[in-house]
Amino acid sequence: MPLQPTDSDLQDWHKRFAAQANNRAWELSIIERTAEQDREMLDAAHASAWHWSAVGTELNRMRATMLLAEVHALLGFGASALRYAEQMRTYFLGHETDDWELAFTHVIHAHAASAAGAVDTHRLAYQAAKIALNAIADAEDRAIVNKTFSQVPLPS
Repeated sequence: MPLQPTDSDLQDWHKRFAAQANNRAWELSIIERTAEQDREMLDAAHASAWHWSAVGTELNRMRATMLLAEVHALLGFGASALRYAEQMRTYFLGHETDDWELAFTHVIHAHAASAAGAVDTHRLAYQAAKIALNAIADAEDRAIVNKTFSQVPLPS
């Protein structure tokens, strides 16, 4: 008879898979991808969100939602990207948020708005993203956020 994992084992595995899927989706989000890699990125983002929904904190779940917003924006799923972006934006603007994460919030909100064709929202979020990006104290953090920001189309 096979051994059954304990609840603690399951939580550890959920966390491990959530982190691995999250990291893989972010890696794919900043490169030029093939169609196969687009699917992998989407699957990884949703897998990460699912695993975090099982064991994560509200912050983990909102970070997963942020990733879903970015991935959906990258793939041109504007309506769902903007829904995810609005949800995570509400969370991060309503909580004490590190400078790099606040910048990501605005960057991804701008990207989702662009993908959804929400011209005014895109323009406002893009401006907020530029300001937040310049306010990041750590140069390495700024460079990381800038990789994502560089993919956001300029407002018209």
